[in-house]
Amino acid sequence: MTTQLNKEIVEISEDVNHHHEGSSLSSRASQLITRMESVPFSRWHLKPRIIMGSATFFDAFDALSLAFVLPVLIGLWKLTPGQIGILIGSGYLGQAVGAIFFGWLAERYGRTFSAKWTVLLMSVMSIACVFAGNFQALLLFRFIQGIGVGGEVPVAATYINELSVAHGRGRFFMLYEMIFPLGLMLTAQIGALIVPSFGWKWMFLIGGIGGLIVFFLFFKLRESPRWLISKGRFDEAERIIEEIEASTDKRLTVKMSAPQAVVKGNWKELFSPFYRSRTLIVWTLWFTAYFVSNGLNNWLPSLYNTVYNLPIEDSLRAASITNVIQLIAVFACALLIDRIGRKRWATIAFLLAGILLTALWFNGAESAYSVMYLGSAAYGVMGTITVLLYLYTPEIYPTRMRVIGTAFATAWLRLASAIAPTLLGFILGAKGITTVFMLFACVAVIGSFMAFRMIETSGKVLEDIAP
Repeated sequence: MTTQLNKEIVEISEDVNHHHEGSSLSSRASQLITRMESVPFSRWHLKPRIIMGSATFFDAFDALSLAFVLPVLIGLWKLTPGQIGILIGSGYLGQAVGAIFFGWLAERYGRTFSAKWTVLLMSVMSIACVFAGNFQALLLFRFIQGIGVGGEVPVAATYINELSVAHGRGRFFMLYEMIFPLGLMLTAQIGALIVPSFGWKWMFLIGGIGGLIVFFLFFKLRESPRWLISKGRFDEAERIIEEIEASTDKRLTVKMSAPQAVVKGNWKELFSPFYRSRTLIVWTLWFTAYFVSNGLNNWLPSLYNTVYNLPIEDSLRAASITNVIQLIAVFACALLIDRIGRKRWATIAFLLAGILLTALWFNGAESAYSVMYLGSAAYGVMGTITVLLYLYTPEIYPTRMRVIGTAFATAWLRLASAIAPTLLGFILGAKGITTVFMLFACVAVIGSFMAFRMIETSGKVLEDIAP
């Protein structure tokens, strides 16, 4: 009897100790996050934005470079529309693999650790593309390069999101994310200049060398304090937060609704009752947005050349206008997103893109100029959603599964981006150009319906949005 009583007392004592230990950990986690949230954006945030932004720039460069190489390779290697679609799609299939693999790596070993190896892989394979002498070799190299490209953006987006504070997070993040459309725009300008003058191989060489330079800068980056806190590595997180605090004397008032527990993440939680709806909605948003945007972006240079018979120089110049419009639209979104809100912006943008594409369908896409104006405007509007999703997706998941949640979501963009160009290649050959734009319009309307079901995250602390 006495032995049994002593055993029960020991068990109760252990439970109490565990409870106190858990409360202590939660208290310290909450204190550190509150301290981090109280520091407004300062000069400390500049270095991670520049380094991670440079990686994102070359991610965009590598993603789009093929589109400006294709008009030359079509004639050089006698590529069919089906082969063009498969070549474009192969890179995106690699990106789907990379998003999941490097997302898992980022959850386990850290955001900066994972991101730097994505940059190395995509840069080395960009240089390998220079030596591709035929369709099969380039197909293989683009697939492997896609693994690095696909891993970089979700990890980078999560990292910058975790360094952000609730007050003005939308504007801070969207201005950072402008690096991607800026990269697309400059890639278009460089492609229009370099490819006709110096040859297609220079596009891959520029992307590879630039990426290798950025890789070495990654060794200067600090890890995400939020990730360190989620792993119970409080002392390391505190040292970084002290650096952030030392960068400015200004402080913000922070209100957090609940203490933060240190909980181990599991990808299965994406489908738990609390997160299931968020997951399914955001997956559909990624698929629909990128089906339209990357379907347009990757095919336009070739469409101008093969369907409307514009010379290669004029085709590349016309396609580059698309990315200029997108950059302007994303800048407007960055300035207004905290005021308008994520949900309202995405719903209206999808609907507007659908209207523009429907107009192009009724117009019959009768000339290169109608595609240039209406198609480019639709792409510009859709481009705001593609960037907005990199802000919104990390917001709706907790730190313990933020990267893996974003990675799974971006895998759908890769699949959409692989399916759309491949499908378009066959539709273009069988049904003609107008059917392509009709399909785009229908997908945009589906996206608008799903965007209406988003939750609003503007102005809220990340830990309150996703407990």
